[in-house]
Formats: sequence, C-alpha cells, structure tokens
Amino acid sequence: MFLDAALYFGVEMLLLQLKSWFSEVSLSKDPGLLKIQLDDLIRIWNFGLEHANGFVQELCASYLARNFMWTMSSNFFEDVPYDLLLLCIKHPHLTVDSEKHLSDALFIWLDSNTKQLEGSSKTENEFSDILKQIRISLLPLWFASGKRSSGCFSELANESVNSIFRLMKVTTTGSINALGDSDLSHLRIRLTEYSKRMDLSGCPQITPMILLLSLLPNTHSFALALRKSIKEAVSNLEQADGSKYQISQGLLPTLSFEAVQEVDISGCLKLHLEVAIECFSKSFPCLRKVKAAYLLNFRTTTLYKLVQKCPLVSEVDITIDMNPLISSQVSVISSTSSSPVIPLAPNRPYIVDHSFSMTYPYHLGPSLANITKLTMEGRSDVCDSDVQYFSKFCVSLCYLNLKGCISLTDVCIANLIRRCTKLHSILVCHTSFGMNSILALCTASRSFSNSLTAKFGKMHLDSLASNLQLLHMGGCKFCSSTAADEASLLELLSQTQMLKSLCLRDTNLVDNALCNFSGSLLEMLDVSNTMISGAALNLVVRANPGLKCLNARGCKNLFWTENKTKGAKFSSSYSCGELLTDLGKTCRLEEIALGWGFSYFSLQDLKPAILSLRAMTVGLGGTLPEDALILLPTICPLLESLVLYFQVISDCTIINMITSLRQLRTLSLCYCLGDISISSFNLSMPSLRKLRLERVTPWMTNNDLVLLTQNCTKLVELALLGCKLLNSDAQCIISRGWPGLISIHLEDCGELTKKGISSLFNCTALEDLLLRHNGPGVQRNFILDAALKLPMLRQVSLDLCDASEGDFDLPDDEDESDRYSLRSVKIARCKSGRCNAGSHFAEVLAKPAHRETLVLVWNSRNLVRTVVKERL
Repeated sequence: MFLDAALYFGVEMLLLQLKSWFSEVSLSKDPGLLKIQLDDLIRIWNFGLEHANGFVQELCASYLARNFMWTMSSNFFEDVPYDLLLLCIKHPHLTVDSEKHLSDALFIWLDSNTKQLEGSSKTENEFSDILKQIRISLLPLWFASGKRSSGCFSELANESVNSIFRLMKVTTTGSINALGDSDLSHLRIRLTEYSKRMDLSGCPQITPMILLLSLLPNTHSFALALRKSIKEAVSNLEQADGSKYQISQGLLPTLSFEAVQEVDISGCLKLHLEVAIECFSKSFPCLRKVKAAYLLNFRTTTLYKLVQKCPLVSEVDITIDMNPLISSQVSVISSTSSSPVIPLAPNRPYIVDHSFSMTYPYHLGPSLANITKLTMEGRSDVCDSDVQYFSKFCVSLCYLNLKGCISLTDVCIANLIRRCTKLHSILVCHTSFGMNSILALCTASRSFSNSLTAKFGKMHLDSLASNLQLLHMGGCKFCSSTAADEASLLELLSQTQMLKSLCLRDTNLVDNALCNFSGSLLEMLDVSNTMISGAALNLVVRANPGLKCLNARGCKNLFWTENKTKGAKFSSSYSCGELLTDLGKTCRLEEIALGWGFSYFSLQDLKPAILSLRAMTVGLGGTLPEDALILLPTICPLLESLVLYFQVISDCTIINMITSLRQLRTLSLCYCLGDISISSFNLSMPSLRKLRLERVTPWMTNNDLVLLTQNCTKLVELALLGCKLLNSDAQCIISRGWPGLISIHLEDCGELTKKGISSLFNCTALEDLLLRHNGPGVQRNFILDAALKLPMLRQVSLDLCDASEGDFDLPDDEDESDRYSLRSVKIARCKSGRCNAGSHFAEVLAKPAHRETLVLVWNSRNLVRTVVKERL
C-alpha cells in the first residue's frame, strides 16, 4: 500500500498527497466517484491503528458514517472492527434512511461477532455502548415489537415499545413539556447534508414537534432556547383554521437538506399532514417522491397542498387498504352512509368538458405538471370531480394506479386517460373501467370523442394503448350479452404491442380476444379465473419468450382436450402438454400459479422453465402427487413462496421441503389431505415469515403451538383454521412467541377466545386481525379496545357467534381518536340458529340457512355501512 511505502521511505510529500486524496474521496458527494471498497477501508483502518496515524482513523470513520446505507449491505460489513463501528455511529454525519436501518445493521453485526467479543478483553458494558446509540423512540412499532422475542435484544425492544406508546399518549404540544429540561437529541430524526431519503414508515409516534425539532440546528442550547417557539408554532399548526397552517421562517429557522429526494410517512398517525407539508417545503427543496400510505386523513385537498408547496414532487403514493366490498362478488342487502358526500358505487355518466372548473381551498397553477407517478389505490373517497379537476394539470402523468377507487365512473376514467397522453402504466382493477375507458385508450391520442358508437377496427399507432407498458384491469367484468364489449376488449389487446405486464383476472376474457394480443415483450401475465383455453394461452407464450410470471389459476378450460369456450378459434383436440412444453422451451419463470389440469407430468414438462422459480401456487383442480412434491425442492431450489390447495401431502413431503428449501419465506397449506403430524414442523425454519395452515392440522395442541413458535421465530403473518384442540392459553403462546405479528387469522380454533381476549393485545403492531368461531367470550367493547391498544390495526373481522353479550360496540362515526388506523370492520352472522342477530343488521331473515355480513368501511370523508349476503 502507498501509506506503507510512504512511512517506510519517509516520503512526507507522498503522505500529504495521499491524505489529500483520501479526504477528497471521503468527503465527496459525487455518486460517480470511485468508492473505497469496505475491505480496503478496514485495511486502511488497521494500518492507522498500527502506525498511530490519527487522521486515517478519523477519515475512515467519517467515510463509513456518510456511506452507511451502502456499507451495511456489503459482504464485509460483519468484519468491521468494533472501535471503527462505534466511532462511525457516533459521528455527526452518520447517514441512514431510518433508525430501523441502523438498528438492523447493528443487530446483525452483534449476532455475527458475539463469540469474538466474548473472547476479547472488552467488558459487557463496553459492548452495550453500541446499542445505546440507537434512538429507540424513533423505531417503527412493528420492528420494535418483533425484537421483543429476540433474547439479547428483548430488553432494548421492550424499552422501545414503551417509549413509543408514551409518545403516542401525549398531545402534540404536550410532548415537549413532558420532556422537561432533558436533552432532546434522542428524539431527533437522523438527517445530514448527505441524506437522500427519510423513512418514517410504521412510526405512529412521530409528532409535528419531533419533525420540527429534527429540522432545527443540532445544538443543545439552541433547542432549549427555542422550546417556547416550537410549542407556539405547533400550537398554531394544530388549530382548525387552515389560515394558521404556516411556519414562520423567522420564528423557526429550519435547516435545508437539499439532498433529500424521497420521504416515506406511511402509518405516521400523529403527524399532522399540513405541518409535514410545510416542513417539507422549507427543508427539502429538492423533494421528488412522497409516500403516505395508510393515512385516511390524506384527502384530495392535501394532495393539492402538497404539489403546491413542493412543486418538484413527481411521485405520490397515498395507498390505503382496498374496500372489502367488490360489487361484482357480493349481493348487497342494505347500505347506508354517514354522509351523502360519496355514493357507494355511482354508475351515472359524468362527462366533463374543457370548461370544467370548481373551487378548491388552494389555488393551483401548473406545478401539478411535474407529477409522473400517482398511486391512489383503495381510495373510495376519490370522486369524479376530484379527478376531473387535477387531471387538467397532470399532463406529465405516466403511471396511474386507481385500483379499488370504486367511486369513479367509467366516463371519468376515460376523460382522465384522454387528458394524460403520456400514460404508459394503468392499474384500474376493481373499478368501473369499461367501454368508455377502452375507447379512450384505443382512439388516437388527439381524439376526444365520447361517442359510444365509435367503431373499432382501425389500428391507431399513436393511441395510448399502443404505448402502454403496464395494464392491470382485473375484476373489471364486461357484459357478455353485448358483442360490443367483447369487441372492445379484442381491439384493446390488439393495440397493446408494448405491454410488459398484463392483468386480466376475473374478466370475461375469451380466446378470440387473447389470441389478438399483439405484444412480444410480456414479463407478467395474469389470466386467472377466466375461460381461456390452453391453446390460446400457448399462442401468447410462444410470442413472449421473456415471460417471468404467469398466473392461470382457476382457468377450468386451460387443459381441456377439446375447447368449448365461446368465441374460440380452436376446434381440434389440444394436449395440455403442448402449453407446458412450450413454456419449458420458451420461458424462464420466476412465479407461476396453476390449478385445473396441473399434474406430475405438467411439472416434468415445465422443469426447464422453473429452475429459477421463486413462487409457486397450486390451486383447486391441480394434482401434484407425493413423488412430484418430493422432487419440487430439486427442480425449484430457489423457492421462497409455496402455496398448496387441496393436495395430498405427508410428513416426509413437508420435512423434505423444509430441510431443502432454506430460503422459504411463505408456506400455505390449505385444505390438504394426508398423514400430517407435528413432526412435520419439528424443524427450524429460520427464513419463514408467513405461515398459513387451513384444515390441515386439526390435531394441533398448545404444546404443538409452542414448538411452532420455537422453530418459526421470524413469523409476521399467521393463519390457523380448524385447530380445534387449542384453548385460551394459546393466545399467550402466540403473543410471547411472535410479538411482532402484523396479521393474525384464527378461525374454528377450539376455545381460544372462550375466556375473552387479552394476551393478543401484546402483539402491539397488529394490522389485520380475524377471530371467528373460537369460543363465545369476546367482549362487547373488543373492537373499541383493540383500536386503542393496537394503533396500527386497520382491519378487524369477527363473528357474532363469539360475542359474549351477543353484540359488539362500534366506533363513533365522527370521532377519529377512538379508532386510530381502523379502516374496515366485518362482523359475520351464521345461520340464525347459531347466534343472535346484532342490532346493527338491517333485519332478521326468515331463512335459517341464510348468512350475512355487516361491513363498515371508513374513508377520509364518511363511513359506509353495508350488509351483504356473503360471508366476508
């Protein structure tokens, strides 16, 4: 090395040049500059230690601190010396996206170096210094909850969870008073001049005070002097009067972080959005991406405010959970809304011409033109007038996700498509997307015709459809009684030659339409639950050798020997092997989902195509014998997700998969038959994150559940159905073994809730909770209690059979404080002989076999109560 040579020969000039070079490289913000590899950096650090060269050690720590996000992903991260790591994380320029990333890296490092540290001369207290640097109050709730079952980090995790809940209990202005005169550094979000991303997702404890504090100069005396100013500013920002939503630049001289381009505040329940936008506009002048998912209070007016204040923002994601009511799949008995603002599913035409205008709280100029990617998935509160207004300014929109926006009409979506002529990606699953929208896509981009009688058949090379790269329209069923609908779908597919991702699941797709697909660039195709044939699908497969993901589950005609589907071109016999053989010859799949007709021979035919497979689903109608399942790990050694429905499996099959598929993260066994015992799960599954066992483990006892918690330590989602031997103690086993669960589905599990529900509240990060037929002990106030104790809870599903008092209390329509994140509540009622009729249902039906479900869905404007016949 040059430093060794310089010291050996005493060349002072060379040493100074090397110092200058190292300083330039380590301090540079130019991403194109050659990075020092981590293994080289470690050698340089060791050289500095050996030769007592102080500037080398300082520059190494500084470089590591500024590039920590890159460093923690290196294969050599575990080799970083303890003293270098400690000096790095104490450095004022430590740059991480979030406190979670720092914590995760330190936990991994400590796990890998435990034995080495124990053998060194350092004391345990010295080792703990590295953990003391974590600002535990700023960790995501789900992350801290999950670490409570991790032996050496459990104490720190418990302290973190307690700290998070303490911050959530105090008011925004009260939080600064509650801290007294203590140092506020532990509440400062890590931001430096090198920060490119601020990730606060999953942190319900983040308040306006914490955000403001993090944007002020980082000096203790300065923070103390500004306590009163911060309190006054936040107090003004909390007022209902929108005119007070402003931060005085003179009152609060916030810092500017010009490198920050991306912010994620998903799930930040206590962060007032008006305050956040004001802060972003002043401190992040180059902000490009904003993600604010699962925040019901992010209204359309908030979006207008964001793009007005932050004109460079080009990507916005305001996703919320999909409405559980899909109009094409349910039979509505009754529906009421707490406000007439949004009808449940409007169908009337809503045509708006260029003269359309309306008054909004904020004046909008051409700043909206910078938005290229907009995601509003699940936003049932977005209506035609909202879309029509901002679509006039979204001239640069390229990516649009309206999935589940059930309040938008087909004509509104069509008008939006006509105005946004640069669109190349459209996701409109489960919306009113139909003939008007298809016509808008297939017509030349400069045409604004609204005529439903326009004839298809002419190829428009300048139509939007001809430039589409992504089209997802699953669940948008067309009326099969009119030929025009089939013709429109056929014309759409004939023009989409540039598509890379196509979803047509749950549509009235027929062979003729699919055969007219003109593209050859497909990477993802979803035709599940359609009536297409294998011959039609094979034509698409042959023309698209780059196909990586295929979902044809639920296609009953896929492997028929003779095609009988409406509009089919194929009358001769067709072998299912042809499709799978061509798949094997043509494609290299990463994901596949099949059902009807899938067999052992199918697996053999597919073998060349699935060597790199990462996800497989075998649904109803597919039959993989034990020989095939045993071969699966050999054929698909990289599998991360395996979902099996209605298969015959045994202990040896499961044991073989668990021992061979070490990267398996998702395992679902649903309604499978065979000789299965606890020995199947008496093996460590260190990577498993999601486990679903439905009607396959009826023998499971509390002791078996304990064993499962010991072998699957990293679960975040658990679903058990039909485990009839479990009792109320199983709640404690689940919450102690998997305190970080975000989804729990327990149905028909013995007497698990016979004595009420208490221990499950210890899974503090729960987002999705389903409890049905587990014993009639669920308290009347359970929903209210769960919403308060589980701040991230968004979905609750219960059954009146389990209500200890025959009914459940529901959150108030107007008060948001008693439900935090709660988006939907489903309360099912079985046959009239099994349970009482709750007061919330429209009526008691006479037919004893009838079932119904009360569904409550909140959005940013109102609450919709719907009773449907189906069990949801």
